[in-house]
Amino acid sequence: MAEGKGTVIPIARRGLMLVISSPSGAGKSTIARNLMERDRHIGMSVSVTTRPRRQSEIEGVHYHFVSQREFERMRDSDSLLEWAEVHGNFYGTPRDPVELAMSQGRDMLFDIDWQGAQQLQDKMKADVVSIFILPPTMAELQSRLHRRAEDTEEVIQTRLANSRAEIGHWREYDYVIVNDDLDAAFDAVQSIVKAERLRRDRRHGLFDFVSTLVASEGR
Repeated sequence: MAEGKGTVIPIARRGLMLVISSPSGAGKSTIARNLMERDRHIGMSVSVTTRPRRQSEIEGVHYHFVSQREFERMRDSDSLLEWAEVHGNFYGTPRDPVELAMSQGRDMLFDIDWQGAQQLQDKMKADVVSIFILPPTMAELQSRLHRRAEDTEEVIQTRLANSRAEIGHWREYDYVIVNDDLDAAFDAVQSIVKAERLRRDRRHGLFDFVSTLVASEGR
């Protein structure tokens, strides 16, 4: 948007693919949820997954829960923008809703792991803004997983064992934030989104705006 005297001039732009990744327990889901609650211009990309639904999760809101056979059908028909196997379960992003939203200038949020982020970067690099969230310490990460109280001890230990490998991919992201304070981490993510929305190459409506601007008579 361009602001004038008491008016807001709409300038068309293509939506962002905002990717937020982290090891389990580092805070990406909380940050993603806060973004969705406070920014009406961001929509969540709802992934499909073969893992069982947790008690706190709602079908179609947190994930679309599907069988492995259905997941394989979507993957093999190129209906997924990205997919990955994580902790023995499959996750993927349906293509059509994302492409439609971005063409209409809406931003899409992806709460996905490094494997999915890498695939999106390969396919649609110009549209992707990637952020990696790090925990302040591994001890704090373990504490957060226990406080969440949604996984068995065996699953928690598996997540901890995998977290170091996941953290090793931090260099592949555009931005890296250490979540030692949730409010500060969230403010940093909001700043990134605001700046990326103003990038010249994302705002195709600037061509018409500038043409009209220079052709108009000064007053």
